Amino acid sequence: RNTMSIEKPRLILLKDYAATPYQINHIDLQVVLHPTKTTVVSEMAIASRAGAAGPLILDGEDIELLSIAINGEDLEASQYSLADNRLIIPVLPHQAFKLHIEQRCNPTANTALSGLYLSNGFYCTQMEAEGFRRFAFYYDRPDVMATFTVRVEAPVHLPVLLSNGNLVSKGTTDKGNHFAIWHDPHPKPAYLFALVAGDLAAVKDTFTTSDGRDVELGIYVEKGKEDRCAWAMESLKTCMRWDEESFGRIYDLSVFNIVAVSNFNMGAMENKGLNIFNDKYILALPETATDQDYINIEAIIAHEYFHNWTGNRITCRDWFQLCLKEGLTVFRDQEFTSSIRSRAVKRIQDVKTLRARQFPEDQGPLAHPVRPSSYIEINNFYTPTIYEKGAEICRMIKTIIGAEAFRNGMDYYFEKFDGTAATVEDFISSFQHCTDQDLSQIFLWYQQAGTPVVTMQSHFENGTLQISLSQHTPPTPGQESKLPLAIPLAFGLVGEDGRDIATDVNVLLLTQREQTFTFGGLTRKPVISINRSFSAPCILKSDLSQDDHIFLIGHDSDAFNRWESAQTIARGLIISAISALQKNLNSPNVHKFSVALRRALEDHTLDPAFKSLLLNLPSEAEISAILGRDVDSDLVFKARELMRAEIAKHLHETLLVIFHTCTETGDYRPDPQSTARRSLRGACLAMLAASDGALAMELAKRDLARPTNMTIEMNALTGVLTLPGAEELLQQFLDRHQTDHLLVDKWLMMNAQVTLPSAAQRVEKLLHHPLFTLKTPNKVYALIGGFTANQVGFHTVDGEGYRLLADVVIALNKINPQVAARISNGFRSWRIFDSPRKALASREMKRILAEPNLSPDVFEIITRTLGDD
Repeated sequence: RNTMSIEKPRLILLKDYAATPYQINHIDLQVVLHPTKTTVVSEMAIASRAGAAGPLILDGEDIELLSIAINGEDLEASQYSLADNRLIIPVLPHQAFKLHIEQRCNPTANTALSGLYLSNGFYCTQMEAEGFRRFAFYYDRPDVMATFTVRVEAPVHLPVLLSNGNLVSKGTTDKGNHFAIWHDPHPKPAYLFALVAGDLAAVKDTFTTSDGRDVELGIYVEKGKEDRCAWAMESLKTCMRWDEESFGRIYDLSVFNIVAVSNFNMGAMENKGLNIFNDKYILALPETATDQDYINIEAIIAHEYFHNWTGNRITCRDWFQLCLKEGLTVFRDQEFTSSIRSRAVKRIQDVKTLRARQFPEDQGPLAHPVRPSSYIEINNFYTPTIYEKGAEICRMIKTIIGAEAFRNGMDYYFEKFDGTAATVEDFISSFQHCTDQDLSQIFLWYQQAGTPVVTMQSHFENGTLQISLSQHTPPTPGQESKLPLAIPLAFGLVGEDGRDIATDVNVLLLTQREQTFTFGGLTRKPVISINRSFSAPCILKSDLSQDDHIFLIGHDSDAFNRWESAQTIARGLIISAISALQKNLNSPNVHKFSVALRRALEDHTLDPAFKSLLLNLPSEAEISAILGRDVDSDLVFKARELMRAEIAKHLHETLLVIFHTCTETGDYRPDPQSTARRSLRGACLAMLAASDGALAMELAKRDLARPTNMTIEMNALTGVLTLPGAEELLQQFLDRHQTDHLLVDKWLMMNAQVTLPSAAQRVEKLLHHPLFTLKTPNKVYALIGGFTANQVGFHTVDGEGYRLLADVVIALNKINPQVAARISNGFRSWRIFDSPRKALASREMKRILAEPNLSPDVFEIITRTLGDD
C-alpha cells in the first residue's frame, strides 16, 4: 500500500499551459463511506488525444492507493510510481482503455475541509480548486471534462445520499447499508463533483421552466432548521426565472439541490446540480438574520445558480482563467440584485466593497492582474481582483458596446462555447463577433495589475467646454510600466437648473494617455458629472470645487454621483482634520456639507437606503489608502470620529426625527422598502452616537429591551459599540443567543470591532472562549477577520495586533492552510503605515516564514506581502 508524499511549493505559469495527453470521457465512482476509511473505486474510460503519447500522470494527495488495473489486468508495483503527489503510469497498452483504481481517504482527519470531510456528523465535499485529488487519483484540472456516474453507499443512519445530476436508483445492500446512484449527463471537470451523506432534513419545492419542465428543488439542512429555509427557496426560484428572462438560460437537469453546512472554507460552491453552501448564506428567520443576511442569501443563491451556465456548462480552460467564470458570474448576480432591488443603492454598495477590498489589493504587495500569469497556490487567487474587478470589466464591455450588443455577445458565447473549457480570449471574441468595435484594448484590463488614476481638468470659454482627461496606472510588483487602458467614463453636464444638458454622447471613452473632449453651444458653464454609476473602476481626480460637489449632491440625476460627491467632500474634510490635528489647528468647517446632507435627508423623493449611505463616511482604511504613506492609524481614527461628531451635531434634530419616523411597525418583511427604512434608522442611531452618546445609548437600550427582529437588535448594538456600557449589552446579546452558532459569530465580530482599551487583548481572550474554535472557518473569519478590519485596533503602535495575527496564522497553518492564508491578508496594507508599525509588521511576517512545514498557501501570501523587505 502506498501513501502520497508532501509536495514542495512550485510556481505554475500560464505560458506553460498544455492540454493533457489523455482525455477522460467518463468516470464511474463507487464510494463506500466510513469515518476514517472511505473507499473510492473509480473506473475511467480514457482515450489518447490525437498525436499524444507519454505517461499517464494523475493527481493525488493524502489518499491511500490500494490497487490499479488497466482493462481488467492488475498492475504490479513496478508498473507505476508515486511521487510529488502524482500517480505515474509510464506504459499504456492502448489508445483507449479502462483504468480501474481503488483508493482510500480519511474524512475525519481532513481538517483542511478540502476533498471529502465530516461536518457535524455528515459527509461533505469541497473540490474547488484542487480538492478532488484528496478524494481520488484523477486529472484534477478544469480542462478535463467527463460525464460522471456515482454510486454512494453508507449506513442507514445516514439516510440522505446526494451527488451531481439526476437520481438513477436507490436501494439497500446485503450488508444492511443503503445506496443511491446519480448520473450527470453534462461533462464536467473534477472540481464540480460533489457528494453529501447524512441525517439531514429536506425542504422541497418545484420550479417549472419556461420550456415546461418541472424541476424538483431541495434544500437540505441539519434537522430542526427547516423553518429557516423559506427565504433561500424563494430566492432560488426568483433567480431561476430571472436568468431565463434576462440571459435566456434555462435549467438543464430534473433536480436542483442545495446543502447547508456549518464548516465550510468558502461562501458556497456551484457543483453541478448540488450546490453546497456555508449555512450562514441559507438559514434565515427575522429573529436570527439581519436585512443584510437576507440580501446576502438572495445574492449568493443567485450567484451559485448562475454558475450553472457561466462556470459549469462553460468552464475555464485553466485556473488562470478563473476570472472568466467568477468575474462574469459576479456581474450577473449584481445585475440580478439591481433588477429586483434599488439599482443605485446596489451600485453604491458594490463600489464600497470594491474600494474596501479590491483597491487596497491593487495598491499593495498582493496586486495581481485579473488574469494572473503565475501562482504557487491557486486557492490564494480567489481574490477581490478576480471577482469584483473581473465583474467591472464585464460592466465596462457592456458600457462600451451597449446593452443590446452585449446581450447578443452573451448569446453567442453560450451557443459557441457550451460544453467547453474556455478562455478570456473566447469570451472577448464573442463580443467582437457581434459588434464592429475593436475590443483588443480591453485585454489590458486582464493583463495589467493596479488601479488607474484618471485626472480631469476642465476649461470653459465663449460657450465651449473642454474636458481634458489623462490616465496613469501606478507601478505594481513585476509591472513597472503600464500601457493606457480603455476607460469608459459615463458623464453628464448639469445645468444651473439642475437638469442634464443634452449632448451627442454620454460616455467619454478614454483610450490614450491624454485626450480632450469639446462641447459647444453652451450659455453657461455646466457642472460636470463624470464616471456616473462608476462606469470604470478608477481613482478620479477632478478640478470640481466643493461647491460643485454640493450642487451635485442636490441635483445630479445620477444617484451614484450624488453619493460620490458627498464622499468626495467627506474625504477632504477628514484629511484636512488629520492635518489640523497634526498642527494643533482648528477643525475644518462642516457647515456647508451638513446643510447639503440635511436637504438630502429631508427630501422625501429619495430612497431611504440611499440616505443611509449618505450618512456613512469613508472608512479609515479608505482614508489611509489615499494618504498612502507614513499613516498613523490612531490619528486617522481620531480625525474621522471628530468629523462624524461635528456633522452629527449639525444634523442632530433631523437625525432624531428620522430615527423615530422609521420605527418598526407590523410583521417583518425583507422587501426593499422595509429594508431601506431599517437601514436609515440604524445609520441615524450611529451618527447620533458620535455626538450624543447618552441619548444614543438610551435609544439603543429601548430597542434592545423588546427587539422585534434581528436587524433592529444588531443596528441598536453596533450603533453604540464604541460607547461606555456597550460591554454589558454585548454580554446580554450572548446570553440571549449563545445556542445559535450564527449569532455567536455575530457576537465575535462585534467584539473584534471594539477599539478600547485593547482590541488585541480582547481578541486574544476570545480565542480561548468555549464558543470559539480555530477548526470552524466562520468563527475565524468573524473574530480574526473582524479584528484585522478594525484598523485602529489592529495596526497599533505596540505591534500587539501583528503578533496576535501571526500567532493565529501559525496555529491555523497546521489545521486549515486555506483559512490561514486568507487571514494572512490582514498584513496586506502594512507598507502604508509609519516606520514603527512597518518594522513590527515585518518582524511578525518573518516569524511566520521561519515556521517549519509552512503550507504553500501561507508561504505564497506572506512572501508576496513581505516583498523585498
